[in-house]
Amino acid sequence: MTFGAAAQDLRIAYDADPVSLDPHEQLSGGTLQLSHMTFDPLVRWTQDLQFEGRLAESWEQVDDVTTRFTLRQGVKFHSGNEMTADDVVYTFERLKESDDFRGIFAPFVSLTAVDDYTVELVTAEPYPLVLHTATYIFPMERAFYEGSEDGGEIVKHGDSFASRNISGTGPYVVTEREQGVSMTFERFADYWDTESEGNVQNITLTPIAEDPTRVAALLAGDVDFIAPVPPTDLQRIEDDPETDLITMSGTRIITFQLNQDRVEAFQDARVRRAIDFAVNNEGIVARIMRGFGTVGAQASPAGYLGHDPELTPRFDLDEANRLMAEAGYADGFTVSMMAPNNRYVNDARIAEAVASMLSQINITVDLQTLPKAQYWPEFDERSADMMMIGWHADTEDSANFHQFLTACADEETGNGQYNSGNYCNEEADALMAQANAETDPEVRADLLQQLEGILYEDAAFIPLHWQDLAWGARAGVNAAPIVNALNFPYFGDLVVDTE
Repeated sequence: MTFGAAAQDLRIAYDADPVSLDPHEQLSGGTLQLSHMTFDPLVRWTQDLQFEGRLAESWEQVDDVTTRFTLRQGVKFHSGNEMTADDVVYTFERLKESDDFRGIFAPFVSLTAVDDYTVELVTAEPYPLVLHTATYIFPMERAFYEGSEDGGEIVKHGDSFASRNISGTGPYVVTEREQGVSMTFERFADYWDTESEGNVQNITLTPIAEDPTRVAALLAGDVDFIAPVPPTDLQRIEDDPETDLITMSGTRIITFQLNQDRVEAFQDARVRRAIDFAVNNEGIVARIMRGFGTVGAQASPAGYLGHDPELTPRFDLDEANRLMAEAGYADGFTVSMMAPNNRYVNDARIAEAVASMLSQINITVDLQTLPKAQYWPEFDERSADMMMIGWHADTEDSANFHQFLTACADEETGNGQYNSGNYCNEEADALMAQANAETDPEVRADLLQQLEGILYEDAAFIPLHWQDLAWGARAGVNAAPIVNALNFPYFGDLVVDTE
């Protein structure tokens, strides 16, 4: 990178590019990263996990179930049209229709326009996570999307107007996109946030799936910002005077789910516990992650209300084999396993390690790893007996893990949308419902810890570790202030040195 006139151009290399331009097609990190570049939410998280207004200038609690948001005036969409409350209403209605997002918005009964610049968000009962959820409302332009040939329809893993076109309010306009090859962005000339000091005018995003190639591109100066940085290369980037390493503790839990509809043995909690006892979480973190992760035994990381420090990893091969024998599976069985190979840090290597560990309790694993663009359709189809899924709580709250990963599947509410294990425990669901209606933090923490305890005893899923975060940047690309624990860099605010 040559500082000077070209310093306002940025070259990014991620392990993969977004699967779609539709912000409601898939609830994923890649989608949300794109949304923060091309749209803007009502409110967003700060680096210290507080809230700051974006398209909402202010908000107030009108009553126990109603929050009123005052919108910024004069905000333009990329089309040139002004954003109004009607666009926010349209976005909310679309979120409620999305297979992936409707679960997040299940507690909300309506969003209505009071006038052109005021909306009211109403929940069915008092709800402690209104602002958390408002971070997912990225207003879309009703006229732009509804005026298309398919009326702005959400098409999962398909081809639609929304999957190919964007009219947002964000700092960047998509100027070119070739799936799996590159995306280019240009700063929106009429971007509303004139107080932002961000000076990056053009961005090129190139997906580089292979960790060594991505790191080499940064070290050679061919790209300016990469994510993720694999644990094996942290020291190389830190030691290079031309690059900066930025790290942060993460809250994304990496797990395997056991499909009880496909494998009868997985319906037996003793077999599920045996698998949990057979997996050496600490060994995976120490040897594969090089210590760049926190060993997990539950979904909720430390600091979340539901985290219970009494729930600890339970690697014990003798106990694993005893449980297999007790359940009548001493001779084991064969299962299929799928995992992505470019979504999570060392995902393919982790899957290989888990498959090897299960052989110690006579479970033979047929493993297939896929790029994430091919993996997610297979995941949605529940195409294997064991499937890897990582999850960062969308609301920075413990209940979100259960809602999407282990709740009884419910198409109407969206609960269990990513529950490929088909696990279902009505007592656990009831605790989640109680917690989501409880505004007292101490009472809520107790409910959520009870929930985590049930999932632990039931071995509802196989927790591995919480994945830490690492980014690499060329010197002078001052990325530290724009990254966060949610892994949604705010490139609109990035200031690159010009000399």
